[in-house]
Amino acid sequence: MARMRKSYQYRLYPTKEQSSKLLGWLGLCRELYNAAIEERREAWKKGVSIRRFDQTYQLPETKKIREDLAEVNSQVLQDVICRVDKAFQGFFSRVKQGSKPGYPRFKGRDRYSSLTWPQNIGFRFVSSKLRLSGIGDVKIKLHRPVEGKMKTAVVKLVAGKWFVSISCDEVPARIYPAASDEVGIDMGLASFATLSTGEKVENPRWFRKSEERIADAGRALSRKKRWSSRWAKAKHAVGVLHAKAVNQRKDFQHKLAHRIVSENRLIAVEDLNTKRMIEKGSSGLSKSIQDAAWATFLMILFSKAVEAGRMFIKVPAPGTTDTCNKCGKKNKMSLSDRVYSCSCGLVMDRDVHASLNILRLGMSLQAALAA
Repeated sequence: MARMRKSYQYRLYPTKEQSSKLLGWLGLCRELYNAAIEERREAWKKGVSIRRFDQTYQLPETKKIREDLAEVNSQVLQDVICRVDKAFQGFFSRVKQGSKPGYPRFKGRDRYSSLTWPQNIGFRFVSSKLRLSGIGDVKIKLHRPVEGKMKTAVVKLVAGKWFVSISCDEVPARIYPAASDEVGIDMGLASFATLSTGEKVENPRWFRKSEERIADAGRALSRKKRWSSRWAKAKHAVGVLHAKAVNQRKDFQHKLAHRIVSENRLIAVEDLNTKRMIEKGSSGLSKSIQDAAWATFLMILFSKAVEAGRMFIKVPAPGTTDTCNKCGKKNKMSLSDRVYSCSCGLVMDRDVHASLNILRLGMSLQAALAA
């Protein structure tokens, strides 16, 4: 049976003392992150190159100077340096590609929200609690079992609530029922997804539905004195609204992806460049694309397809809408045209037609791969 890497997320319920310690660690790790960036910046001005290992080796000496850092688990501190190194690797990679570089920035007081135990010797389960090295035994809601070999644990603060994501290796693949159907999927905004079966999945528009309440909460936040107790309360309210929209979207996408994977042996989708679509689109269109989160859904769908042993194929997006599925003739269409019509007599819903083309291309690519 195939084995894979998988992450499990659970809710944590730390005591007041544990929560206070976690918050303190977040602040210290943020300081270390900013100091590591500053050190690299100053070294670059002098023509000196600093590597990740150079900064990691400095940690023991840093702990002697900053006694409060000595209380933080050494693995957690080492991960901070890894994050800085990844930020600079990404920066140099973007420079090389000629895209917008985005130099690594300092983290503000509310911009560092997670701690990572990168090795399983720093965390384990003890009597239905999660033991975190340096923190203690934390109450956890294990709503499903952890499978495979635990590798890393990331503790994160989201809208005032603590969560842990445990990454596991060698997780047994989930057994799905046998399936013989094929499906093509056209992503959209009027409908979130249109299947080649003719089914249209309604676009929930989770962010749009809560946009007015988020805007009201944001205006209330802007009227408060920064870092005051009222400001913190208003900021928490904004975070709760955003988190709710994210969780609703995630739940919807996981359930839809599970159904599609369960019912089909082959899944064909468009190879969409959503980042470019967001950059090129108008403000309203870009916001709707971000709300739909097509890229996230396709990533979830791909992950579940791999787990189930299904065929997942991406096809080139150009031509899927305007090429006649019956005769192959191209007919130009505007975004306002919702019905596809061809001189050969084919008249069909625009999105259903596109999904059929996506399925046809997907099956052609599968045949080419099998040959």
